[in-house]
Amino acid sequence: MADAAPPPSKRKRELAAAGAEASGTEDETAKVAGVGNGTSAPVHFPFSGFRVKKVLKESARDKILFLHGKVNEASGDGEDAIVILEKTPFQVDQVAQLLMGSPELQLQFSNDIYSTYHMFPPRQLSDVKTTVVYPATEKHLQKYLRQDLHLVRETGSDYKNVTFPHLESQSLSIQLDDLYLIAICHRRGIRSLRDLTAEHLPLLRNILREGQEAILRRYQVKGDRLRVYLHYLPSYYHLHVHFTALGFEAPGSGVERAHLLADVIEHLEHDPEYYRQRTLTFALRADDPLLKLLQEAQKS
Repeated sequence: MADAAPPPSKRKRELAAAGAEASGTEDETAKVAGVGNGTSAPVHFPFSGFRVKKVLKESARDKILFLHGKVNEASGDGEDAIVILEKTPFQVDQVAQLLMGSPELQLQFSNDIYSTYHMFPPRQLSDVKTTVVYPATEKHLQKYLRQDLHLVRETGSDYKNVTFPHLESQSLSIQLDDLYLIAICHRRGIRSLRDLTAEHLPLLRNILREGQEAILRRYQVKGDRLRVYLHYLPSYYHLHVHFTALGFEAPGSGVERAHLLADVIEHLEHDPEYYRQRTLTFALRADDPLLKLLQEAQKS
């Protein structure tokens, strides 16, 4: 997390809650078995050809594109694959060298003060992070397909009668592949915000205090430059707390999902059963089975 933001490689890390000590985990791509991982040795895609069938999702803000295509069609009916293209962050030292040179420029606009160009950087500054999902199943396609979102308001009764039974019926597992900087509680049995009561206040205060101190020691980022929050609904059902820099627009940090840990602590100090009774608002994808269950329950 260099200067109040996660490092450019987005290397995923964890902070253990019982002491909140940071320890790095390997980048997800480094876990893939194969020759040449993490080296400059020439490599090739694990398929031949890629015919684009559909743009699953794109984001101009995040500079990322999700493509569904058919591959290996020359040898048969072809197979499904997903390719994710993402512009990599700037490396300040390399960009500084580029600007000191004579980069190739194309003028777009100019006046007496401002001018805008298209710059064509050399190969070492124009790489695109490329993630391949192959062979891709229907589940993979649905995962990356853009879906409309719907806001729902879940009461404490809805959680007991609809959401919790639905979660229990799913094959829930702890998946840590999408983490950045996080504190994970050692204590079992606390699934989410809904399980928290005044009993957990010492634990929550410890996570906040020790987490901020550990980040200050390791990254020199003070607590007033951190966004510390819990997700509801969470991405996995074991209590964990997110730590991100205020300047980093982390996915899921919007008001419909993120609950600041300091606010959670204050709510529980005033009402020990606050999160077991409060109506919570969150967004669900249009194809999420829980959306239909909650909508039907609230009609009756």
